[in-house]
Amino acid sequence: MPEMQLLRPGHAPALRAFEQENRAYFAVSVPDRGDDYFARFDERLRALLTEQEAGICYFHVLVGAEGEVLGRVNLVDVTDGGAELGYRIAERAAGRGLATRAVRELCALAANSYGLTVLRAATRLDNAASRAVLARSGFAVVGERQLSGRPGLSYLRSLADFTAPPGAPAAR
Repeated sequence: MPEMQLLRPGHAPALRAFEQENRAYFAVSVPDRGDDYFARFDERLRALLTEQEAGICYFHVLVGAEGEVLGRVNLVDVTDGGAELGYRIAERAAGRGLATRAVRELCALAANSYGLTVLRAATRLDNAASRAVLARSGFAVVGERQLSGRPGLSYLRSLADFTAPPGAPAAR
């Protein structure tokens, strides 16, 4: 299983490769990041790391045995005990349960390391794989919304069952 790591500057080459190699694959289900994203990649990464240092966001990469990035699992807009969950899994690693395992692991981290109590997420209706990951990870549909002009769903997940009493391991 790939290891989840908090994003750091040394991930830059593997992260850039991950985003470039999977650009067309991701564009099927989420808006394309555009050419400017890659032209300003280093600047953008520095900005993300600054947000992470400030506790506004927590960015994680799933690193494979060869140091390659196989996925991203992020918590953004951390405020009032909650955050928005987002994730991307490389095309070559999709369909093997990696996203579900990573989301569950991030739920435990969010509760026990970041002190969060709830996570929000959203996905388009036509993204069946993402809807399945959220359902398997205990997220409940709480409403409908538009995502990039297309119909989608909003989700919520309490992290109460991930909060470990002092000295006890967290539930998963």
